[in-house]
Amino acid sequence: MAWGTTMSKCEGDKENAGSVILERPLKLWSLIIDSVRCGGGIQKPNRSKKQAGSDKLSELLKQPQWCENEDEVKRKEQVLELLKEVAKKLQNEDSIEVVVEGAKDVRRLTKEDPHARTILALLGVIPPLVSLLDSQDPTFHTQIASLYALLNLAIANDANKAAIVKAGAIHKMLNLITQKKGPVSEAVVANFLGLSALDSNKPIIGSSGAIPFLVGALKDVDASSQAKQDSLRALYNLSISPSNVCHILDTDLIPHLFANLGDMDASERILSILGNIVSVAEGRKGISSVRDAFPILIDVFNWADSPVCQEKASYILMVMAHKSYNDRQAMVEAGVVSSLLELTLLGSTLAQNRASRMLECLRVEKGKQLVSVNCGGLSAPLSSTSASAGPTRQKFSDEEDDNEDDDDMMSQENKAVKQLVQQSLQSNMKRMVKRANLGHDFVPSDHFKSLTSSSTSKSLPF
Repeated sequence: MAWGTTMSKCEGDKENAGSVILERPLKLWSLIIDSVRCGGGIQKPNRSKKQAGSDKLSELLKQPQWCENEDEVKRKEQVLELLKEVAKKLQNEDSIEVVVEGAKDVRRLTKEDPHARTILALLGVIPPLVSLLDSQDPTFHTQIASLYALLNLAIANDANKAAIVKAGAIHKMLNLITQKKGPVSEAVVANFLGLSALDSNKPIIGSSGAIPFLVGALKDVDASSQAKQDSLRALYNLSISPSNVCHILDTDLIPHLFANLGDMDASERILSILGNIVSVAEGRKGISSVRDAFPILIDVFNWADSPVCQEKASYILMVMAHKSYNDRQAMVEAGVVSSLLELTLLGSTLAQNRASRMLECLRVEKGKQLVSVNCGGLSAPLSSTSASAGPTRQKFSDEEDDNEDDDDMMSQENKAVKQLVQQSLQSNMKRMVKRANLGHDFVPSDHFKSLTSSSTSKSLPF
C-alpha cells in the first residue's frame, strides 16, 4: 500500500509565495500557515529548484517585528520542522511501523494544540491516516492509532471535519466495526460524535448507515458509560437534520428513549432528540405510536428540580397538540389539563408560555365540540302551519329561536369550561398539598371553595 500523498497546489504564482503585505500585529502562526500553503509543505523536492517557501518562511521568522525575540523565532521554526517530520513519517512507503508511529505523533501533538491541527492538515496528513483504517493489522493497534489521530485533528476545526469525511473515512469506519468491537467501536463512536457536529456532515453520516450502529452502541450493555454518552450525543447531532429522521425511525431508538426517560443523566439529551424528531410529521407519528408516550411526557411536568426538562417536554407536547386532533384527545385522556394548569403556576417563564398555548388549543377544541353537538339538535323542519304564518311573525319567531339557541349553546359551553376549571384547580391543590407534605386530612378553605365554585373561563391563563 502506498502511504504517500500529494499536497494540493497553492493558488497564485509560486514565485511570489509569501510576498504578501503584512500589518502589525499579526499572529506568527498565520505566517507559518500561509507559508505552508504556498510552498512550505512536504512535497518531494524538485532538484532543479530550491524550496522558496521554506526559505521565505525562515526570513520572515527572523524579522524582529514579527516576534518578541530570536528565541521565539527558533522555537517556532523547531515546531514547524517537527510537524514536517511527522507528516513525512505518514508518507513512508517502506515501513508500516514508521507510519503508525507518525499516527501516534499526530494524536499527541494535536490533543491540545489548535495550530498543530491546522498545520498538519495542510501538510497532508489526513489522507494517509484515513488509508490506515484499511490496514490488515490483526491486533487493530494500527487502526486505533489512526482513529484517535483523526479524532484529535477534528477537534474545534470544521475544515478538518469536512476533509476527513471527504476522504471517505465514514464508510471505512463502518467497515472497521464489523470486524472488531470494544476499543475500536468506542473510537468510532467518538469520531462520529466529533464529525457530526458539522452541519454539512450530518446528512452524509446519517445516510451512511451510522445511525443503526450508534443505536446499537447506545443499547449495548457491555459498552462503557462514556461510549453510551457519546452515542447519545452523536444521535442528537444527527437528529438536527430533518433528513435523518427517517433513518432514526427505521430503528427502535424512540421506544428506547422513552424507556430510559427518567435517568437524570440522560433525560435532558433524550428530550432534546425527541424535540428534533417532533418537527417532522413522520417523527410525530413515531412518538405517538409509542405506548404510554403521553403519560410519560406529562409526568416530566412534575420534575420541579429540572426546569429544562419541563420546557423540552412542554415543547414536544405543544407541537403535537397543534398538529393532530387524535394527539390532543390522547393528551386530555392522559390528564394533561391539570398538569398544564400547575405548570402555568409553578413552571419557568418559557414552560408557562407553552402550557398556556396548549390550554388555549384545548379550550378551542372543546368549544368546537360543543358547537358541533348543539348544531346537531337545531335542524328540526318547520310545520306547514308555521310556514303559512305571516313574514313578520316568522321573522320575530326565528330571531327568538336563534337567541335562545345561542344562549343554550353558551350556557353549555360555560358550564363545561367551569366544570373543567373546577376539577383542575381541585386536582392542582391536591398536588400542591401532597408536595408540601401536609396531612391527608387537609381541607381547602371556604375562600378557596368559593373561588372554584365561581370561576369562569376567564380564570384560565390564556
